[in-house]
This record gives sequence, C-alpha cells and structure tokens, in this order.
Amino acid sequence: MAPKKRVVDRRDEADVPAEGLRLWAPWRYAYLRSLLSDPQACIFCFGQLSEAERRERLVLFENRDVLVMLNKYPYSNGHILVAPRVHVASLELLTRVDRAVLGDTVAASIKAMRESLHPQGFNVGANLGGAAGAGFAEHLHWHVVPRWAGDNNFMAVLASTRVLSQSLEDSYEQLRPIFKNLGAELS
Repeated sequence: MAPKKRVVDRRDEADVPAEGLRLWAPWRYAYLRSLLSDPQACIFCFGQLSEAERRERLVLFENRDVLVMLNKYPYSNGHILVAPRVHVASLELLTRVDRAVLGDTVAASIKAMRESLHPQGFNVGANLGGAAGAGFAEHLHWHVVPRWAGDNNFMAVLASTRVLSQSLEDSYEQLRPIFKNLGAELS
C-alpha cells in the first residue's frame, strides 16, 4: 500500500510568509488619487496632445478613430491597449466601420510589435465589464500582450509578482517610431 501524501495548507503554517499578499507599489498612488479626484476621467478620452503629453500618457498612435497606448501597469514588456476614440463599453455598441477599424488596428499593432520586439506569441483580448476584470469598464479596449517563452517564470507562481525586463520609458522609445507610421498601415 502506497504511503498517504500529506497535504499542507501553507497559509496555516506560522513560519511561511504571506505569499504575494502584499506588494508595495507606491507609484500607483498618484494614479488612484486621480481617479478619486475625477471619477468620470477616462484614460482613453482626450483631445489633441503635445509630444510631451503623448509621452506622459504613453500614447504610441492616435487618429480620429482609434488610439494605441502602452499599458501603465503591464503584464509583459510591450503590453499595449487599443481603443476606439468613441466612448462605448462594448463591441456591439460600435458601428461596423468602427469595429473594422479597431480590428485592423489590433492586427497592425501585432504586426508592428512582431517586427520590432520579436515575441514568440501574443495574448489578445478584451475584458467587457467590471465583473470581467475591466479597469476602465466604460471604455472598450483591447489588450495586446507580446509573450516570450519563459516570461511567466517562478516569480509569478511563488510570489505573485511579475518581472519586467524593460522600463515603460524604454518600451515607449522603442515602439513610438514604429507606431508613428501605423496610419499608413491602416490606409
């Protein structure tokens, strides 16, 4: 007869630290306070931007129909958000033309990042509604996340922590020149 395997609930052991339960991220405080000061604020709704404002907001591309920006809190290097300029919460609320432009922009963004970052794959998706995990549930947006073998390493499993090998500023500098010309790809 095989010996019984012992199952241990690690949270019951006093000498085991709280695994991933506390991660200090003080840089998020300014972001959270901005939401409190203007609960109607939408990161995707803005007018004409100067180059400095574009850099601050991490906007890689924008036109009258769509915009592409780096995610300020990425899952992986190069994690972008693609959103229509019209403020709607779900795909069925867009016109067919707007849905087509959004889809074409997602495809062009993947092509641009494939050529620039050389990822081995992508996660692409949208969270529709707060219950589905959308941080900005009132404004539809697609997440496009480049992935590499091994980018989801032991840190995420053991410490609920992501390790990003490139700063947002470096990602912006690398991707902005490529995305500046995205409009030609969409024409």
